[in-house]
Amino acid sequence: MDGEKPRTALPLVLFAAYREADTRWLLSILEAADYAVIQERSGEAALRRAQSAAPDVIIVDTQLPDMTGAELCERLRTDPKVAGSTPILLAFPAGASREERLGALRAGAWDCISPPHEADETLLKIGSYVRAKRDADRARAEGLWDSPTGLYNRQGIARRARELSSQAFREHVALACLVLSLDAEPGTPLADQGPAVTRCAQTIRSSVRLSDVVGRLSPREFAVLTPATDAGGARKLAARLADNILADLAVADDPPHRLRLRCGYDVVVNEGAAPTEPVDLLVRAYSALRMGRAEEGDWLRRFDG
Repeated sequence: MDGEKPRTALPLVLFAAYREADTRWLLSILEAADYAVIQERSGEAALRRAQSAAPDVIIVDTQLPDMTGAELCERLRTDPKVAGSTPILLAFPAGASREERLGALRAGAWDCISPPHEADETLLKIGSYVRAKRDADRARAEGLWDSPTGLYNRQGIARRARELSSQAFREHVALACLVLSLDAEPGTPLADQGPAVTRCAQTIRSSVRLSDVVGRLSPREFAVLTPATDAGGARKLAARLADNILADLAVADDPPHRLRLRCGYDVVVNEGAAPTEPVDLLVRAYSALRMGRAEEGDWLRRFDG
């Protein structure tokens, strides 16, 4: 196999699958690529194993004897004994519709595996998720992690900004930063805001690319660092995040009018030609929230130096 897997010791995959005929291909390529695989055939057994084994990635079949794959994804994602940084993938035996994929993401899945099944692409995807999980574990150990959301905290996002800035400098590419604020409407009780904000954090993480970095700046403010992204790409990302967040709030029966989304952003067009202090990019995107140049009504603003 040409699929890239993490370079460190055997990554552990928890595979929750009951229909052997539909999932044998996935089990075969994982074992051939030197992944350690634990297989459970029911949702309850998979949940108990996830709590005790701390897998690097969890793959869930869409239908189990005691629950659907989406139900297991939701239970895994909300279980305090399962790290929020653990990637969860939902495997479809047949092609997944847009509604099915959105439902999987809302249930807590990071991604979906569906036909046509291409072995190398599947392994590359799983390997990337495992590396992201291990980076998150390292950040948590170093005190760079925000436990409630599973995102980088302010110290963590500042460190990752320096790392991404160095990479962009070497490759002479753009680097963009978006800061999103979820403002509660007057009269919304504080107790009602917490669950909605946590869901929004999950939606943001599942809506960006693997190469993007997401951090929490304050209880209701989040930053996204996105390499090789120009101003147009930043605006498209902001619109996608807004659509996904509002759709998620609506599905969760949390009316969008209770939280108002604002976004500020800034872009370094060519970090190699015009290097900037990494933290300054975060500060400028943050400043754009309040005094930037409005581009999409009043909710999206770009830093205006």
